[in-house]
Amino acid sequence: MNKNTKSAKSPAPATKVTVKKPAPLAKLAVVPKGPAKAAPKVVKPTVKAGVKSKAKASAKPAVVPVVNPVTPAAIRTTITATIDIGFGNALYLRGEGAGLSWDRGVMMNCVSDNTWLLELGESARPIIFKFLVNDLSWSAGEDYVVTPGTNVSVVPTF
Repeated sequence: MNKNTKSAKSPAPATKVTVKKPAPLAKLAVVPKGPAKAAPKVVKPTVKAGVKSKAKASAKPAVVPVVNPVTPAAIRTTITATIDIGFGNALYLRGEGAGLSWDRGVMMNCVSDNTWLLELGESARPIIFKFLVNDLSWSAGEDYVVTPGTNVSVVPTF
């Protein structure tokens, strides 16, 4: 005998999906009706093992004062020359100490018709110097000596 029906497999039984409800955070105590004698008490939730408390996490670190290092003030030596060397000329300074050299002069700043000024940096030893016009003609006389950190006014002769 010949069967015309096909055998089919029965479908798998359906599985039931369950949704978990979140745990309640806090419960309020029930206060009986009547005259209010005390505020209702709040029941604090219990902390499970392995869960960090928010109170510990929100603790602020101690404030540490910032201490700035003290930088010493720069010791400046100011040399002022009072001389009229003529229009178009410049006054130079050569010497030793505070960045000066006997081989090449440092041009001074003209602050008025007959006043020239130069500020030098720190030096551990006395500064020895001499004036030059246009870094060519030396001033007459001995070398000038100044203590670092002082202001000196000189009237050089040529």
